[in-house]
Amino acid sequence: MKPQYFVAILFATSLYWMYLLYAPFLLSITIAALLAVSTSNLQDFLEKVFRNRLLAALVSSFLLAVMFFAPLGYFLGALSIKLNTLQPEFFVNMGLYIKGMIKTPPDYLAFLKPYIADALKDMNINTMTAKVLSVTGTIGAFSAGFLKNALLVIVFYFFAQYNGVHIVEFLKRVVQMSVDETTLLARELSSVMSVVFYSIIVTAMFEGALFGIVVGIMGYDGILFGIMYGFASLVPVVGGVLMWLPFMLYEFYIGDNLSAIFIAVYSIVVISIIADTFIKPLIIKEINNRLLKDDDTRVNELVIFFAIIAGLATFGFWGMILGPAITAFFLTILKLFEARSKECDIH
Repeated sequence: MKPQYFVAILFATSLYWMYLLYAPFLLSITIAALLAVSTSNLQDFLEKVFRNRLLAALVSSFLLAVMFFAPLGYFLGALSIKLNTLQPEFFVNMGLYIKGMIKTPPDYLAFLKPYIADALKDMNINTMTAKVLSVTGTIGAFSAGFLKNALLVIVFYFFAQYNGVHIVEFLKRVVQMSVDETTLLARELSSVMSVVFYSIIVTAMFEGALFGIVVGIMGYDGILFGIMYGFASLVPVVGGVLMWLPFMLYEFYIGDNLSAIFIAVYSIVVISIIADTFIKPLIIKEINNRLLKDDDTRVNELVIFFAIIAGLATFGFWGMILGPAITAFFLTILKLFEARSKECDIH
């Protein structure tokens, strides 16, 4: 057996056992690596300020936890507490009210009656209440699991930031690609992921603020529900509905019909149509233009926008990171093929 074959077998065997060993952490490691790529410019800035890579990595990890995971942890924890304090009678009464309103809707909602008559026949209050109560337990378990994964992401993110330069240099030596090609791949992926990361943060904060301010004026916890709407807005199509529909039904339930109609119209027109459909792509475009001065590395904002949506639809919450990363990697590979084709034509 040739020595290179023996080394290849050893490598494949070790790779298999490495996969078995780290399989439970692969998603967290991947997300942490992509977040490190997304915020590489922040890490470079902090290293220049502190002149210390370890301190810069600690600060960037702390900022990530505060800016991204702390609001989500607060949202999941507060939501679990609030849902678990609700009595089963509340869901029963709410279900009866909804059923009664569907049977005899007010004049301004009469047009909806033909569309939901069939759904009403299969509506069972006891079954619906049991499902809602089971969901509260599921949310509590998900909250604990997510916070654990978030902690792992932050830990891996710190190591990726602290050792990122050495890892990239090692991969450049190992991968059978030219220096120019590996540089192009790293630059393209970093550029797109930076735009994606900051776009997600800004748009979620913007739409969450639009909703949180209004419900705060109405007497609710504006911070909690603003955070909830910010993350819900990441879910394609139905994200906003998951937030304003319960508010509308509850306002109808307590007899405040004007507030119920207002929160629905405001959420649909101002947030879903104006902010999400028209302003969100403009935010991505502005961040794209500010971060990427080089036209060669700039990616169309609509491509980034649809990559985020596709990632969320395919992979769930973390798809907002994975979708653009996969798209950016694919587009970069196409550029490498194009560059090699041009070299072949020249020679």
